[in-house]
Amino acid sequence: MLRAIAAAAMLLAAATGAQAQAPWPNKPVKILVPTAAGGTADSTARMLAQHLGKVLGQQFYVENRGGAGNTLGIDSVVRSPADGYTLLLGAGTIAINHLIYKKLPYDVLRDLTPVTQMVSVPNVLVVHPSQPMKTLADYIAAAKAEPGKINYASAGVGSNLHLAMELLKVRTGIEVVHVPYKGVGPALQDTLAGHVMSMVSNLASAKPHIDAGKLRALAVTSLKRAPALADVPSMSEAGIKDYEVLNWFGLFAPTGTPQPIVDRLQQEAAAMFADAKIKEMLAGEGAEPVASKPADFAAFVRSEIKKWDEVGKAANIQPTE
Repeated sequence: MLRAIAAAAMLLAAATGAQAQAPWPNKPVKILVPTAAGGTADSTARMLAQHLGKVLGQQFYVENRGGAGNTLGIDSVVRSPADGYTLLLGAGTIAINHLIYKKLPYDVLRDLTPVTQMVSVPNVLVVHPSQPMKTLADYIAAAKAEPGKINYASAGVGSNLHLAMELLKVRTGIEVVHVPYKGVGPALQDTLAGHVMSMVSNLASAKPHIDAGKLRALAVTSLKRAPALADVPSMSEAGIKDYEVLNWFGLFAPTGTPQPIVDRLQQEAAAMFADAKIKEMLAGEGAEPVASKPADFAAFVRSEIKKWDEVGKAANIQPTE
């Protein structure tokens, strides 16, 4: 009897061990996007899901869960098992939200494992063509000559576009007036109409209007020129050393996700971005592939949080409940 029990226990242990060591993935994998469908985050997630499904032989699907500045979707991933079956396609707001919301239900550095930065998209400082400023130097000179005269639109307090201008203020000492809107669309429309003099816009939204002569581009916010606006200097090139503000999108997993899964996801993302058609498609949106290693992405996220902490203090941004 005891031998039978022992044998059964061994068989059960063997079965349990085999199940624990089953190759990943052996069931569908969810990639959560913490925004509504549409936009760069969503399209990047769907592109990745399609690629992973082909090469790993299992279904990868995208679920959109927007709300509260992405925090609802991020929190749902943080609370998921760290088994590689729930992933997050997050945006740069993940390094900013603590400036806006006083009590977040998670800690980015504690609760999420950075897998890879997927893509980056620069912003661009534009002015209405009725304005006399032709270069970034002109803009800075005009702002210093008459502090508070120049105004700029943004997608809202604490948005990437707002903080991009606040960083410019910190680096140059200029005083310009913030006119916040509820989203990029209305901010861009009022800039196009000349109701607001300038704004930092995401490149994809602004480029058609720049090409049509309805907006004048002064500088892009990446360290180097953006291929989509090759004749527009970068902020750094125009004299603002080491200035960089990107809209970026990256893949995360809950903390504790096995390292082999994290590494495989990064490797497959890098393989996907090596495809010339993928690169061409991203270039059309002003985006560039990154596919950084997990350790490099983790360091980047930490540097982003530190940078925006400093800018948030300088701008006196007060978080809400």
